[in-house]
Amino acid sequence: MASRSGVVGAALMAAALAGATVPAMAGEFDGVTVNIMTQTGAIQEPLQRRAPEFEKLTGAKINVIAVPFSDLYQKVLTDWASGTNSVDAAVFAPQWMVDYVAGGYLEDIGNRVAKDKAMAWDDIAPFFRDFSSSYGGKTYLVPLDGDFHMLYYRTDIFEKAGLKPPTTWDEYLEAAKKLNGMEVDGQKVYGSCIAKKRNAQSYWFVTDVVGSMTQSKGTSQGTFFNTKDMTPLVDNEAFRKALAFLKESGKYGPPDELNMDVSDTRPLFTSGKCALNLDWGDVGVLAIDPATSKVIDKTGATIMPGSKQVLNWDSGKLEACSKETCPNAIDGVNHAPYAAFGGWSGGINAKAQDKVKDAAYAFFSYMTAPAQSNVDVTIGKTGFNAYRTSQLSYNEGWKKAGMSEKAAASYLGAIKDSLNSPNMILDLRIPQNQKYQQVVLDEAIARFLAGEIDEEATIKAVADGWKDLNDQIGTEDQLKFYKNTLGAK
Repeated sequence: MASRSGVVGAALMAAALAGATVPAMAGEFDGVTVNIMTQTGAIQEPLQRRAPEFEKLTGAKINVIAVPFSDLYQKVLTDWASGTNSVDAAVFAPQWMVDYVAGGYLEDIGNRVAKDKAMAWDDIAPFFRDFSSSYGGKTYLVPLDGDFHMLYYRTDIFEKAGLKPPTTWDEYLEAAKKLNGMEVDGQKVYGSCIAKKRNAQSYWFVTDVVGSMTQSKGTSQGTFFNTKDMTPLVDNEAFRKALAFLKESGKYGPPDELNMDVSDTRPLFTSGKCALNLDWGDVGVLAIDPATSKVIDKTGATIMPGSKQVLNWDSGKLEACSKETCPNAIDGVNHAPYAAFGGWSGGINAKAQDKVKDAAYAFFSYMTAPAQSNVDVTIGKTGFNAYRTSQLSYNEGWKKAGMSEKAAASYLGAIKDSLNSPNMILDLRIPQNQKYQQVVLDEAIARFLAGEIDEEATIKAVADGWKDLNDQIGTEDQLKFYKNTLGAK
């Protein structure tokens, strides 16, 4: 039945390109309902918007079930592991795939993808195609999005202040301090806006800072654990400096920053109230929305800041970059862009009925096909960011969306610089990674920022929590998973 769904995908693509309302195989999925679970909000929007047009093309009814991000991993896992199987497919974080594959819950879609010309698989950037979609040599997910962190800044404010965009975390804090409270266009701006809400974002951003100091010799070095023995890279000067950065940046941010998700900081930036911002690719597209943005052609984007010092893993101390320790440094700065989350992707329940699997795959194929995705990645409210090679060059699609050539050079250039970095940080992808990051790390960082625990207690909470998980799951097994993910020897 895999070949049937591939044909359907091709028919859908041909129809979409031709502007037809009924494809050659209209009615292929009459009477079929596909229940797809994903996150409430941005990611829910494109799925729901595309569902009716897909139903007209094929007859399949797409029912989108949206839950808060903090609940998504567990709800999908519980539904599939318990045998309830009320969820036929899901759009989620690629790093969770390891747990779903281990349980035998995810459908191998490799044969379908191989026969699906409409998907234009080779146009998907290698990172998202080879890492985010695959596990153990098999393909399980359809990429719908490209995710990693970038720095955004107000070009007009920086020019007025005579500043260049920061290349290090120290420079970030210096700029944030200098620009905080500056009056621009009749309103005072915050020096820095970073989402730090518990159960949402803070655990992502600490890794950005830590990673630029712990990972300096390429992606295979890793940043979360020592690849010799799976010791957490936490009780060291790099992690302490990262904690200090998060705490210090709060002095120049909104007063309620600890309660802010990206859904709060993004409107702040696009309304002109932030000089600096750390976020995913969404901000660059939201910044060109004429209905809400006051920073059109006033937004710059760069690869995430880095560090002139890197961690000596043996001593736990920071040392100045050298040719040996920072072979990929740019002007003496070690950058390690973090592929946080890795890009929303669609996977299919292996226990779903065959016809439902076909319909689910055809829908994901339709969503990711260039005719649809080239539009969706230019719309800020979708939560989908550029992930195809063809989307990383300025074209009519970006022009039609309202992005100037100058803005595109900055935004798309930052994406390409990040994707092309030989030192990109891969998200943690070992069994139960959700507990390591979204439970242990998130709770400790949130408590630290709230002043509930001090720096040393935070270090202890993360280090002990990760060691306990290693012991429970099996340290040797986790080390093998971790090294295989990195491609480390």
